[in-house]
Amino acid sequence: MIKKDAYEVAVAGATGAVGRAMLAILEERQFPVANLTCLASARSAGSTLPFRGKEVEVRELTRDSFKGIDIALFSAGGGTSKEFAPAAVEAGCVVIDNSSAWRMEPGVPLVVPEINAHAIGGEPGIIANPNCSTIQMVMALKPIHDLYKIRRVVVSTYQSVSGSGQKAMDELGQQMQQLQEGKGVHPSVYPHQIAYNCLPHIDVFLENGYTKEEMKMINETRKIMEDDSIDVSPTTVRVPVMISHSEAVNVECEQEIDLERVRESLAAFPGVVVVDSPGKNEYPLAIDAAGKDEVQVGRIRLDLGNPRCLNLWVVADNLRKGAALNAVQIAEALVRR
Repeated sequence: MIKKDAYEVAVAGATGAVGRAMLAILEERQFPVANLTCLASARSAGSTLPFRGKEVEVRELTRDSFKGIDIALFSAGGGTSKEFAPAAVEAGCVVIDNSSAWRMEPGVPLVVPEINAHAIGGEPGIIANPNCSTIQMVMALKPIHDLYKIRRVVVSTYQSVSGSGQKAMDELGQQMQQLQEGKGVHPSVYPHQIAYNCLPHIDVFLENGYTKEEMKMINETRKIMEDDSIDVSPTTVRVPVMISHSEAVNVECEQEIDLERVRESLAAFPGVVVVDSPGKNEYPLAIDAAGKDEVQVGRIRLDLGNPRCLNLWVVADNLRKGAALNAVQIAEALVRR
């Protein structure tokens, strides 16, 4: 991609929760946007979205939408990405895709900039944004892996409904109100009631008994960390929280662990904040992480049964670092190169 003072940028899926977050973060971080093109489905065409004090009209996403575009941020679902991302590349665009469509494709970089920005190329093509639950976990794992080499990770996630989109957020709010009023609920986004409940079911179940979300965490972690020897055993759970995913992570390393070295390494890692004063009731909370860029890590403690293991509690805003922010950071790393 040719180095410029400012770039032609498109956001596909601009009217969705992540798309709107992308617009906000592009503005917050003063990304060098010459002109912004907002793209969405035909039913959203003609509406407007705010950017830099102006209203930008939303256009219908078509295969011809990318002429003259330098960078396209996609957050419109895997099917849409499969259909339109190749057309964007053919038009000379770099696509940063937030769906799962391209993540495990050979030759497609899967990038968390703090970890593997070196994987980003400068030519037109597709760069994949990892799964939200994977991003925040590997941000906590990377400094530990550099110290002690991780052998195995056991993770249970507590994922907010915003990971399923605006309709899921609306459904949670509606169900809570209906139950408070003594009315029955009729789930549509999820197979069961989500209000006051936990669903150990994110994405579809596979023949091996795991869900697609769980397999994403396994495969994406290995690709981002560039180490296929890391074993990951995940259980992903949807919880009645609006924004921010939380994770309980047990990490087994090849060497005995010095907890203070781990704390220092985590605190020094870009994009990670240690919140860990249990005596003061200070630990990462979903409501505190919402709206923030950093991955918060706390409850850092050695496993009582194994000196090569430790436990972590990892929390992040899934719409920001888990999606929109990471995509914009990829774009920032791209233009720096």
